Amino acid sequence: MVGVGKAGDLLSQVTAAAGKGLPPVHLWNPPFCGDIDMRIARDGTWFYQGTPIGRKPMVKLFSSIIRRDGDDYVLVTPVEKVGIQVDDAPFVAVELRVEGEDEQQCLRFITNVEDEVVADADHPLRVVLDEQSGEPSPYLLVRSNLEALIHRNVFYQLVEMAVEREIEGQQWLGVWSAGQFFPIGLLPA
Repeated sequence: MVGVGKAGDLLSQVTAAAGKGLPPVHLWNPPFCGDIDMRIARDGTWFYQGTPIGRKPMVKLFSSIIRRDGDDYVLVTPVEKVGIQVDDAPFVAVELRVEGEDEQQCLRFITNVEDEVVADADHPLRVVLDEQSGEPSPYLLVRSNLEALIHRNVFYQLVEMAVEREIEGQQWLGVWSAGQFFPIGLLPA
């Protein structure tokens, strides 16, 4: 476990590296410096040492340097990499804006850290069903291999606008965005 001062050191590095757009974390390969006591809860709340991080600008700053290496989530700067815990997905899609209609519509999702992502071929939607409860967990690819869990209210919006479509002999409910059809639920036979 990295010491208490590590988060402050990391924050100063992030602030120094911040510029326009997202930092090129995919190009940085610093040494791994251990895990810090930072966690992103399923609802998108960031915690440091068990306490919620209440300053949104700080959360946005940290969210700009998160990367997924295999099954591990890390915060990366040009000089160090530290491990953090993510309960489900690092982002939550909390708002949906619909532009256009029918097959030409674009679904623009806003995350809890104010990233805007249009569902398209590079940013697909997917739904995972819990094997025991059958409850759906919908996700949107935000960047690289980082996803946003789609908030329940936003998912209900998707369900309301869903249309039927046959895929490989099965009837699906799904939504259109940027010319792509995204299945969100299999209809009973």
